[in-house]
Amino acid sequence: MKIKDDFLWGGAIAANQAEGAYAEDGKGLSTMDVVPMNQKRQFIKQGKMSYLQCQKDDYFPTHQAIDFYHTYKEDIRMLAEMGFKCFRTSIAWTRIYPTGIEEKPHSLGLQYYRDLFQECHKYGIEPLVTISHFDVPMYLVETYGSWRNRKMIDFYIKYAKTLFEEFNGLVKYWITFNEINVILHNSFSGAGLILTDDENLEQIKYQAAHHELVASALAVKIAHQINPYNQVGCMLAAGDYYPYTCHPEDVLLAMNRNRESYFFIDIQSKGIYPSYIDRLFKEKNIQLSMYDNDLEIMKDHTVDFIALSYYTSRCASMQKQKDESEANVMKSIKNPYIPSSEWGWQIDPLGLRITLNTLYDRYQKPLFIVENGLGAKDELINGTVEDDYRIDYLREHIKAMKEAMKDGVEVIGYLTWGCIDLVAASTGQMSKRYGFVYVDRDDYGQGTNRRFKKKSFDWYKKVIATNGEDLY
Repeated sequence: MKIKDDFLWGGAIAANQAEGAYAEDGKGLSTMDVVPMNQKRQFIKQGKMSYLQCQKDDYFPTHQAIDFYHTYKEDIRMLAEMGFKCFRTSIAWTRIYPTGIEEKPHSLGLQYYRDLFQECHKYGIEPLVTISHFDVPMYLVETYGSWRNRKMIDFYIKYAKTLFEEFNGLVKYWITFNEINVILHNSFSGAGLILTDDENLEQIKYQAAHHELVASALAVKIAHQINPYNQVGCMLAAGDYYPYTCHPEDVLLAMNRNRESYFFIDIQSKGIYPSYIDRLFKEKNIQLSMYDNDLEIMKDHTVDFIALSYYTSRCASMQKQKDESEANVMKSIKNPYIPSSEWGWQIDPLGLRITLNTLYDRYQKPLFIVENGLGAKDELINGTVEDDYRIDYLREHIKAMKEAMKDGVEVIGYLTWGCIDLVAASTGQMSKRYGFVYVDRDDYGQGTNRRFKKKSFDWYKKVIATNGEDLY
């Protein structure tokens, strides 16, 4: 089976991991701007530590990142040389509304993104834009408690409506929230939540999630009103949980772990709260506050496609929970049948095929792989990187995607994560590299910032040119 000619090959970045220029041209302070690269990082991301300002003794990797804010023309040209059909990025909320409460959007921020999207179109590259990619104005965090407060819906909708209007005709594909299920695991980076031990934490997380889900549905409504050709998707941090053994308790646990994530997509895709959530809410003493028409809004304005990131599968065990470790945010038992990356993320291409089939069976909506990649330590020698390990990783995942498509799964496109090296969201490191383009910058922002093509650059160029036929 050949992939359709309009398949969207490309890559993805995020504003807070690439742009830098965190305080230039009137940009306000955002959540990831205050997350340092040190031993406090994970606690802050999880919402377990209040960290509202940048401390002078800490290093904040997003402040410089790879300076994409100033180098985007050079970088887009390199992506175009590979033949990109699609480029995913996010918009920094605080470049458009520095505090989130302004009456009018910031003209310099609008102009920057307009120029960026026009640069993409110059090369025939379709932008895919994430409206909120781990990004909340810090003013809204400090003043309103971020998404725990229903007022956030209005702030978000004002922001989203501005984007739909200002970039009408420049952007067709949109994602409302990046990896929306991450709110349950990294609550601050996911939704700007700061949690305290004297609260019902699950109540706070699911109430905030409800507000995001209503906001997402309203964004779909407005996008379609402004331009019926707009395609708006939701996004899942995907990767099925396998039962660690065939013990029925492991099977049940894996099912419930998967449902934790599917919950969000069930609502955004089907428009209803799933029946299985009633028991969880009762057992965790969760009582959602909602307006009378919230359920109607979500029912009437479901997404057009389902975007997903995929890096790894996961395992669940009732007997071995004490051995769980973080695997791309979510806890997992180590799977003895598959290898691991240098950062302990397990490599499971077949898991991508399984996950794609699961999602398509469940939702029957087009899927869009918007993140897939390998974080690795690259060594620049004589102006290039011999990253055969990355080529092998991507090749096997593309093969798995093609097998899923043979299974009958509809896939819109395939975007690699971090198509140009950027700051890793998990660790804040530059040394955890994903790209086809090496950026000469180290973990503490030192280096020339020059770009170098890796071996994988020409390999991916060939993959795109042959529409996925030649993977060697």
